Amino acid sequence: MLLCIDCGNTNTVFSLWDGRAFIATWRASTEHQRTADQYYVWLSSLMRLHDLPMDITDVVIASTVPRVVFNLRVLCDRYFDCRPLVVGKPECLLPVPHRVEAGVRPGPDRLANAAGAHARHGGDVVVVDFGTATNFDVVAHDGAYVGGVIAPGVNLSLEALHMGAAALPHVDISRPERVIGINTVECIQSGVFWGYTGLIEGITSRIRAEYGRPMKVIGTGGLAPLFAQGETLFDAVEDDLTMHGLCVIHAYNKTNGNEEQA
Repeated sequence: MLLCIDCGNTNTVFSLWDGRAFIATWRASTEHQRTADQYYVWLSSLMRLHDLPMDITDVVIASTVPRVVFNLRVLCDRYFDCRPLVVGKPECLLPVPHRVEAGVRPGPDRLANAAGAHARHGGDVVVVDFGTATNFDVVAHDGAYVGGVIAPGVNLSLEALHMGAAALPHVDISRPERVIGINTVECIQSGVFWGYTGLIEGITSRIRAEYGRPMKVIGTGGLAPLFAQGETLFDAVEDDLTMHGLCVIHAYNKTNGNEEQA
């Protein structure tokens, strides 16, 4: 069984792939102090709770937080007796190499998104990934990651507004019933929701114009379903796009490794 780990700045997601589908997905806060033993106690407890066998044989990791990778490597070595495949490292091959400025190392999550988007949608895609940052990943027709846009994340913007303006409360993001708010909470929710709706529409339209050919827009990340409500921002919403991309990258490396051994 394959364990996929997507470690972001705020949360780390663990998904189990049985070769046909993801059979379980769990989320934990990202903490670089967490040890391999703590990871295992947490993960094994959840697997027992869901009556899942501890037969993890392979692990693939995408991490935008380099400090956590060491303990995840120890977890794999100590408890699963395997060496994890870490996206972005030289030994990890991509189905199609990225095409960005020389010397630039794209985020591992963006590379996984590109692999997942191409596998499911065939390329010429913009992936809008809602995380700590709101990333726009441009995927060429052949599946190569060719660049993108990084904007502040929705929750990061809300937190900055709350911290920077003493009179404004912290609110949860939701789709407001109207644009004109009649109280402070509604005003903030409207500004954030419709502001990010406009940001997504504006950036994706400019990407399409610059790219010069038809493109699909795929939403992923925790807030993608919220922004898809009643809007035409996305051609599809894929909750597990990054994880699917990790599976694609892992399978490609497995096949390549088998070919080398042969």
